[in-house]
Amino acid sequence: MKIPRRQFLHLAAGAAALPAALHIARAQTYPSRPITIVVGFAAGAATDTIARMIAERMKSSLGQPVIVENVTGAGGTIAVGRVARAAPDGYTLGLGHNGSHVMTGATYALQYDLLNDFVPVALISTYPSVLVAKKTIPANDLRGLIAWLKANPDRASLATGGNGSITHVNGVLFRNETGTHFQFVPYRGAAPAIQDLVAGQIDLMISDPVVALAQVRTGTIKAYGVTTKTRVPSAPDIPTLDEAGLPGFDISQWHGLWLPKGTPKNIIAKVNSAVMEALADPKVQARLADLGQEIFPRDRQTPEALGAFQRAEIEKWWPIIKAAKIKGE
Repeated sequence: MKIPRRQFLHLAAGAAALPAALHIARAQTYPSRPITIVVGFAAGAATDTIARMIAERMKSSLGQPVIVENVTGAGGTIAVGRVARAAPDGYTLGLGHNGSHVMTGATYALQYDLLNDFVPVALISTYPSVLVAKKTIPANDLRGLIAWLKANPDRASLATGGNGSITHVNGVLFRNETGTHFQFVPYRGAAPAIQDLVAGQIDLMISDPVVALAQVRTGTIKAYGVTTKTRVPSAPDIPTLDEAGLPGFDISQWHGLWLPKGTPKNIIAKVNSAVMEALADPKVQARLADLGQEIFPRDRQTPEALGAFQRAEIEKWWPIIKAAKIKGE
């Protein structure tokens, strides 16, 4: 039977609109199955710990399990690449930091665009790193450590998350600022690195406070200072590097959450709302504070704030990293 032209065109238009209609319907029923947060760093490190805190609280807001998947390697770029290739349906999120979502753009030849292949969801927390050492290092303060490193060039080793990682960048800048020389030893995560530091297998580490402070408190490692110009409230006895003898040294780390490019706006809004609810929970706030994390103010937890902040960080750090000739693996 021959279909009249007008009816045929009507059917064709309806068929063409079907995928868009299904996309909208799926977005409106989101979420209807478990959600995965991809983390580019090992279990036990700051990014993983924060992701699990947020995920646990988000599931009560979203009504679905939120699973953390660790995809380690290459300064977090493997995990970020997975999120870039994921379907933009809200079921694959990426939680990272300024190492994985800013600095890698200057140290690696990436297969994705840090600004254009993702949509920002929320800024989460900011924190300093802590310069720590094995307890048998003879120096008891930062000036003594710098003097010891200068007297023993290339004798000491410093753990990093790999060439081009944020810990490597911090180490290079510390070395340049102090005029010292030491070896870099790459690890797949902060947790195994801190274990070797406690065991005396390596000498130094510029660590996130999540894994470092517990060891400092028990006396298994030494702390020489934090990398920002303000002390950590949960460890007020540790001076800043600026106070301890390295004027002007001020490097912080921060965490954010992203979705793949093309994710519908109502899904972005729903995920952002779940993150903001998590960060407003007094239990989450207390746990993050104990780990040396400072939650961003509520008006900076928006997608727009994360997008603007990430862009500003890229403009700040890429020239510094390129001038220092820091390269990824």
